[in-house]
Amino acid sequence: MTDKEMMTEEKSVRRTAYAAIDIGSNAVRLLIKELEEAEEPYLNKVLLLRVPLRLGFDVFAQGRISEKREKDMIRLMKCYKQLMKIYEVAEYRACATSAMRDAANGSQIIREVEKKTGIRIEIIDGQEEARMIYNNHIETMKARKGNFMYVDVGGGSTEINLIADGELVCSRSYNIGTVRMLNNAVEESEKARIRRDMKDLAVSYPGINIIGSGGNINKLFKMVKGRDRRYPRMSVASLRELHDELKALTVEERMEEFDLKPDRADVIVPAGDIFLTVAEITGSQYIYVPVIGLADGIIDGLLANSGK
Repeated sequence: MTDKEMMTEEKSVRRTAYAAIDIGSNAVRLLIKELEEAEEPYLNKVLLLRVPLRLGFDVFAQGRISEKREKDMIRLMKCYKQLMKIYEVAEYRACATSAMRDAANGSQIIREVEKKTGIRIEIIDGQEEARMIYNNHIETMKARKGNFMYVDVGGGSTEINLIADGELVCSRSYNIGTVRMLNNAVEESEKARIRRDMKDLAVSYPGINIIGSGGNINKLFKMVKGRDRRYPRMSVASLRELHDELKALTVEERMEEFDLKPDRADVIVPAGDIFLTVAEITGSQYIYVPVIGLADGIIDGLLANSGK
């Protein structure tokens, strides 16, 4: 192919960039993907940034976001806005989840962020968060038979979707998350509710396997011994073995022995607790880890609304 032909081919492939900002209780992520509008259009990830603002540590301990973290949030949104300009993002959506939902000054901070950066943030409820995560892989799931439970563990909440033979049965959200657990801010009634719901679903939909979502399960999957290399999955037994090993260590020891960052070394144990609790109640044998999250679901939603 000549240089001229290559240039002509390059011009014929239209690329449109979309961005998602996921403002969680532990970290704030910016994901940018390009839609290559070729003969067979596909999304290509071009940027993923994660900054551990840890909003939940303020909210679940004091009920509000501190002035320092508010300033950091504004600084970060300014950075993200410039990056979206550099990547020529056509459309974006910024969503805040559990920490911002619970913060007494959450709405005030959102107004201040928009005023100073131009970025409009939506606070989404747990049900919408769960649906967006599920919708990210709905087409793949339609071809998969059996009962699967999407479990997305965040810093402030856990979102669960039950899929039976590719069809969404229910979406539920629980105020149980890693940062909330570290702050001893999980209500006993919420723990009882998730256990009761999981037992009921396990009876109605036997043979459930889990599809895990979130940064912690992605990291656990990379760390676990003897994971299934043919499929993106690990056995619950292998996760339990790794979890027991991590739980016996201090945060500093986890950082040293497993090369974990400080903001991952503390939350990874409560995340394991949540996944293993759900697996135990439902009788799941495997956890599939396709490396998906809310940011992916946000971009899929933008595409769906644009008709592409």
